[in-house]
Amino acid sequence: MMTTAATRQLHERGQSLWLDNITRQMLDTGQIQHYINEYSITGLTSNPSIFDKAIESGYYDDAIRAAATPTRTHEDLFFELAIEDLRRAADLFLPIHERTDRVDGWVSLEVSPLLAYDTDATIQAAKTLHARAGRPNLLIKIPGTKEGLRAVTECVAAGIPVNVTLLFSADHYRAAASAYVDGVERRVEQGRDPAVGSVASVFMSRWDVAVADQVSAQSPLQPQAGSARLSPPPSLKDQLGLAVGLDTYRAYRRFLDSDAMQRLDNYGARPQRLLWASTRTKDPAASDTLYVHGLAAPFTIDTMPDTTLEAFHDHGKVGEPMPADGGACDVMLSHFADAGVDVVALAERLQREGAQGFVASWNDLLARISAQRAALSC
Repeated sequence: MMTTAATRQLHERGQSLWLDNITRQMLDTGQIQHYINEYSITGLTSNPSIFDKAIESGYYDDAIRAAATPTRTHEDLFFELAIEDLRRAADLFLPIHERTDRVDGWVSLEVSPLLAYDTDATIQAAKTLHARAGRPNLLIKIPGTKEGLRAVTECVAAGIPVNVTLLFSADHYRAAASAYVDGVERRVEQGRDPAVGSVASVFMSRWDVAVADQVSAQSPLQPQAGSARLSPPPSLKDQLGLAVGLDTYRAYRRFLDSDAMQRLDNYGARPQRLLWASTRTKDPAASDTLYVHGLAAPFTIDTMPDTTLEAFHDHGKVGEPMPADGGACDVMLSHFADAGVDVVALAERLQREGAQGFVASWNDLLARISAQRAALSC
């Protein structure tokens, strides 16, 4: 008897699976269409690192030669290449977008990471890129920094679909949801269509990488003196990301049920969906589907690279969905606090480091394009 692939099972339980990758080669060979048909993929995300690796392969040399002009900057050339790819991907997902009445079937394009702390420049870039792409199912990725969140509100108010990226915690998620709601409320006040697509992308695996040296799988930590807990905590290895995920999912469910969202629903608004990002397992000793399995929940999105997608399709297991009340997240987070992990401070550090990493990737990408142009003499 044939068994249903784990990716299909997750899809049938209400979680959207998106591919965290795009290359022109994948489009040309039909690989992305294959993932749609066979792996239940319903959307796609991209970032500068993805395009950097794709351009390094040499597959874009003809496109670079054709699009490069003496007056065209490296950045503008990159967006020309990326937008062409994302238009094609958006067209592949458009039937899903229309069938789900704009809930699913999205692709994402990121503004320059150099703008993470510049609200006005981010707003202008988002408007320009969205108009340039010309696709109804394209989200503009804006980082969830303080300055970025102000840009999110302005962009949503202007009707631009937004992927709020670089979020790490329940607090970050709540700030992104608030920025989104503020933009939707302005549209309601102005009598405009409030149904503007948006997702909030929370990064997961980086949590466990950050505390890997502080927790040990072999030596469970003991409660602090005077603790009310009667038994020692479990191993904390590779558990912080999932605990933060549970805490964030609880905040998400509360947002969906909030008076503000219920009121906006009455005007025809759409809730901003929670997206799990960075779900590739970094610990080689852990399950390669750790985060996909642990973050399964309806009306959420899990975006994953090819390797993780294929691993879950091949041998993943679909268990019980995440509990709406956060389950044991408070207990687990208290164990990490006992271990000296300040989750609030760490979330801020991860966001800062993430923004810096995005800039480094962006600079690498532009350097790659510069080198390719030089090699091609264009």
